[in-house]
Amino acid sequence: MKVKGFSAAAVQAGIRYQDRLDLGLIYSDRPAVAAGVFTTNRVKAAPVLLGIERLRRGKAQAILVNSGNANACNGEPGMALARRVSTMAARQLEIDEELVQVASTGVIGEQLDAAPFAQQIPALVDSLSEDGFDAVARAIMTTDTVPKIVRKTVDIDGTLVSILAMAKGSGMIMPNMATMLCFAVTDVQIVFPVLQGIVADSVENTFNRITVDGDTSTNDTVLVMANGAAGNECLDEDHPERTELFAQAMHSVFQELATMIVVDGEGATKAVTIRVTGAGEKGGALNAARTIANSPLVKTAFFGEDPNWGRIMAALGRSDCFFRPDRVSIAFDDVVMAEQGMGAGAEAEREAARVMRRDAFTLTIDLNEGAESAEVLTCDFSKEYITINADYRS
Repeated sequence: MKVKGFSAAAVQAGIRYQDRLDLGLIYSDRPAVAAGVFTTNRVKAAPVLLGIERLRRGKAQAILVNSGNANACNGEPGMALARRVSTMAARQLEIDEELVQVASTGVIGEQLDAAPFAQQIPALVDSLSEDGFDAVARAIMTTDTVPKIVRKTVDIDGTLVSILAMAKGSGMIMPNMATMLCFAVTDVQIVFPVLQGIVADSVENTFNRITVDGDTSTNDTVLVMANGAAGNECLDEDHPERTELFAQAMHSVFQELATMIVVDGEGATKAVTIRVTGAGEKGGALNAARTIANSPLVKTAFFGEDPNWGRIMAALGRSDCFFRPDRVSIAFDDVVMAEQGMGAGAEAEREAARVMRRDAFTLTIDLNEGAESAEVLTCDFSKEYITINADYRS
């Protein structure tokens, strides 16, 4: 599926590794409405700071992204480098440099060399193609084992609108905004405030509901460009029914990418939905779900296929969610492991262990305190997670 007016390309620039794609470009043939969400980590990479600054205009025409080096914690030289490479791309594309967004992913704290950009940006621009998006999805990978890309069309009042989005993420995944890079292009015609609202809401309810290891990156970025080439009636505040169709489509795309990230979590063997129900407050339910999802003891029990519900109760107890222990029930899929805060017996444990052998299952914790609920998607911690992260820089 192609998205009208958009092209992309990727090249091997040798930024950190040899013989792999590591520099990508996404381009719109006209200035596009642009929206985004960035990391809330106090430590922000240079591309994030530059992106926040430029996105205030609500416009963009190109995204230049590299892997292998995050350009984070590099002080003023890092900011100067981010601006410099955006200028290189703008000149080669013959567009305003303020319309170039930059993004980086990789090792934190190492200065990024401008030479590979200077050498490869001309070839990058020359190779732009409507079919280049899969190459960019591969170029942004770090510890990812598979590229992550989703395509979707939606009919808005008889006009077919296309959405294409890609993401990278496998480790350092804990949403505080979305923990990863995500770039989406769409030919929908839409005004900036509406697009920004849709992107922010979709991120909050998809990428911000996943976790692999509880760590929030310095480089997290979601960028969406909408160039209007589909020619639909403009989506604005006065036409909520049209807007809702597009919002649902965007949410669906982000949800699919978010699930891909968890399934591809570093060393992951299982995807687990943590569902907290019966809470008195929505925020409490979400906090409880995240606390359980991020517990190393819970996550290693998932890997060992051990229905150790005591670890779940302990994690729940250190969350900020109010509950009374003697009201809590815990179930693995449809197998009730504990009721009224007490274990359901040896047979229930055997059945729960069988559930945990599956590649995906749901852990439900019912607090029996109210009507609020929340879900977080997570994965297990395996031995490979330790190996991957111990050897990341070597």
